Amino acid sequence: MPPDERTPGMPIDAALVRRLIAAQFPKWADLPVETVEPGGWDNRTFRLGDSMSVRLPSAAAYVAQVEKEHRWLPRLAPHLPLPIPVPLAKGAPGEGYPWPWSVYRWLGGRPAAGGLIADLTEFARSLAGFLVALYRIDAADGPPAGQHNFHRGGRLSVYDAETRAALSALGGRIDKAAAEAVWATAHAARWQGPPVWVHGDVASGNLLVEDGKLWAVVDFGSSAIGDPACDLVIAWTEFYGESRQAFRDAIALDEHSWARARGWALWKALIVASGHDGNQREAEKSWRVINEVLADHTNSRSGMANSV
Repeated sequence: MPPDERTPGMPIDAALVRRLIAAQFPKWADLPVETVEPGGWDNRTFRLGDSMSVRLPSAAAYVAQVEKEHRWLPRLAPHLPLPIPVPLAKGAPGEGYPWPWSVYRWLGGRPAAGGLIADLTEFARSLAGFLVALYRIDAADGPPAGQHNFHRGGRLSVYDAETRAALSALGGRIDKAAAEAVWATAHAARWQGPPVWVHGDVASGNLLVEDGKLWAVVDFGSSAIGDPACDLVIAWTEFYGESRQAFRDAIALDEHSWARARGWALWKALIVASGHDGNQREAEKSWRVINEVLADHTNSRSGMANSV
């Protein structure tokens, strides 16, 4: 986003949080405020005392997430096998900060990383179990996918022009015909079931690990009701081999869902690979995802042909 859309014209820092807390929740004014690193992209996160966290949207595009999480997280939590954020208070604009913000119960653990996970295959099964439970929750009256969650759970066609522009920018560096085949197959594979709850941003930074195991799932700002395929992208970004197969087996969605998931994974990886702005690590990861997705698409077609 352009800078004037990404920031409220002032630093979102611990000093701002202290002023907001003192003005709106004076009972917590004496608690220490510490910056959490990494603090997140959609929101800036701070620790408040020992048992709470504060999250402030970093741009206007993320403001709708505040009300959504306060409304829906308490309704989702009782049906899920792992902890999720618990909203404690909702702050109002103030102290020069223009948007609503939130106080949550602090969740322990650290963002998932290879060195923290004791058994990646078991981790994959645990995550799949969490998502299966999420998809079984009554989705009546839930928020349909849309701009508020960047269309996660919606139709991939929203990103068609962006994907094709990325393919064009990559030129001869990518097998364009293979990528276009993945994209076309994803478009043709429609979700036939009723809308289900989706997390919308199942990524390592939103999965907390404690004692080597998946402990909690955070950041439901991209949640909505719709097609669960967007939640499967982690199969290529974080899992491989046995862990990927375990995740796929446990999630138990059909091949059409995996075709759409490959489309979601390809879209994001193409965007990063074609415009990574010098972030070599992210570019390399995106190329790995692209290659895995293209290979997986070829294998899935071979498997279907052999089964006929």
